[in-house]
Amino acid sequence: MARTKHLAKIASQVAKPDGLVVVDPATEVDFLHDLPVELMWGVGPVTKARLSEKGVLTIGQLARLPPGSLEPLLGDALGQKLAALAWNRDPREIKTPRRAQSAGAQSALGKKPAAASIYRPTLRHLADRVGSRLRAKSRLGRTVSVRVRFADLRAVTRSVTLPAPISATATLAEIAEDLVRGALADHPDEQTISLLAISVSNLEDHSALQLEFPLGLEDENRRPGAKKGMARLVVDRAVDAIRSRFGWDAVGYGSVVLEASRSVPDEFRKLAEKHL
Repeated sequence: MARTKHLAKIASQVAKPDGLVVVDPATEVDFLHDLPVELMWGVGPVTKARLSEKGVLTIGQLARLPPGSLEPLLGDALGQKLAALAWNRDPREIKTPRRAQSAGAQSALGKKPAAASIYRPTLRHLADRVGSRLRAKSRLGRTVSVRVRFADLRAVTRSVTLPAPISATATLAEIAEDLVRGALADHPDEQTISLLAISVSNLEDHSALQLEFPLGLEDENRRPGAKKGMARLVVDRAVDAIRSRFGWDAVGYGSVVLEASRSVPDEFRKLAEKHL
């Protein structure tokens, strides 16, 4: 949470595992200026390299450049935009009446092996976050998408649209794992991943559930109207109720609590926490 869209986005990248950081307006510039410049909107690998050549590694260093010095390096539009954002000047209006059309979460991994022992707990952690958000709003989604970013910052996206909408954490995690495995199989030369993301779209409001006969289908666990699929949702709602009363950390899924890796490198987190 922050005063501008740009700062709120940056804060979300250095958030603790519960995903919430509140940036006090009185300390927002101090919070911003200690962070790496690549966290800013519009600073990709090429821009980062150009800024690095000028000795600009943090947002504070960028903010202290003489006026007009970014435009010859990055172009007028980007130079002016970054100069403003470095001082948290973001004029974009926040419009609240619109209802979200998707729910998503992502986790920056640094550089980790593209192995199941890395991506499985991370995806389960993300599915837990996304699923709980959907259920809190009494919404379900039919389309599940994943994004895998490799070490060289190239990214691939895979998605699937389901016959029935879902919000169960375990179901969402399993579908996301299938999609990530498929993406990695399509890129066998990629051995390192730096980011994973899950999003659920094609949302609809919670409605009466269409029950299914127990036919022993292979994907019965994932079918929301099947007995096993309904059991997953019952567990999720029990977890949601406990967290609502006692806090997010009061209860969790074993695979997430015991295995999930931090979503942000420790050095980013420590820089942010100084001002919170």
